[in-house]
Amino acid sequence: MKLVTAVIKPHKWEDVRAALEAFGVTGMTVSEVSGYGRQKGHTEVYRGAEYDIALVPKIRIEIIVDDADVEDVAGIVVKAARTGRIGDGKVWVSPVDSVVRVRTGDRDEAAI
Repeated sequence: MKLVTAVIKPHKWEDVRAALEAFGVTGMTVSEVSGYGRQKGHTEVYRGAEYDIALVPKIRIEIIVDDADVEDVAGIVVKAARTGRIGDGKVWVSPVDSVVRVRTGDRDEAAI
């Protein structure tokens, strides 16, 4: 099992969600986060004054998938989240040793 984690632009969330559901992903964890990469934030104008905004709002998606589906899920996220502009986000994969469904006690593949 693997944990696929993606950080994407907020306006791409619905596209990514729809693409993952069409593939058959049945569960994920989604968080609103802030951060920056190469774009180093941005500037905004408020009441005529310009302010530097260091942290950019993003959406973090976490999905536990079977090893056979890792490349497909990561590819779906990348394709659906891509705008071609700086700040599109990142996707990374981490190993998962064990998963337990709290309600039933199911373990590992049965708990996905």
